[in-house]
Amino acid sequence: MLNKKKAAGRRQRVTGRGMSSFPQPASCLFIVSAPSGTGKTTLCRKAVDYFPDLMHSISYTTRPPRKGEKDGIDYHFISKKVFQRMIDREEFLEWAEVHGNSYGTALKDTQCLIDKGLDIILDIDVQGAKKIKQQIALHNMPFPVYIFILPPSLKVSEERIRSRGGDSPKAISERLENARAEIRDAVYYDYLIINDGLEDAFERLKSIITAEKSRSERMMEKVKAVYKEII
Repeated sequence: MLNKKKAAGRRQRVTGRGMSSFPQPASCLFIVSAPSGTGKTTLCRKAVDYFPDLMHSISYTTRPPRKGEKDGIDYHFISKKVFQRMIDREEFLEWAEVHGNSYGTALKDTQCLIDKGLDIILDIDVQGAKKIKQQIALHNMPFPVYIFILPPSLKVSEERIRSRGGDSPKAISERLENARAEIRDAVYYDYLIINDGLEDAFERLKSIITAEKSRSERMMEKVKAVYKEII
């Protein structure tokens, strides 16, 4: 059986989190990734609707909007030229090219929410999640909580992608191949949720968010304020 010191070290190596000697922001940063056709965006939106202090940092993308999508709500839809300008100015916390289009999370948008003491949920792909692991220590942000959403099977994922419409056969094939690669990376995430039913999957997501918001390093400043005479 591992002693406490070894167990803590093991957790930090696996997840990149653990306790830090530096003060941590009280905000939580949730990174949610999933293959196409898994319901990730729907689950993130439900979480934002449910938790009053949880905000969704809207990503920037060069892809055109799909039917029903609105600029500034679903994504910030920008040109490739503007996106490249943001890269050159190092304005992204992370960015990646996915299915021939670029997606990125603006550093200033994320930092603004953290400065307000709000929790953040980022709906980003595996590439972006890896980049955030590299960047997070440079910007005094909270240790991210990594959550991966899986479809019940690849067959179900394919059915959802095809039913969504708007994708060419080649694009569907690419999305399915990317899904296989992304699922292999699921082992590096802190939590895994199989979305075999939207409400059940959302209950699991709610439980994770609630538990992480109560971690001692996030709650300690509030606890000290209440119990300042004994802590």
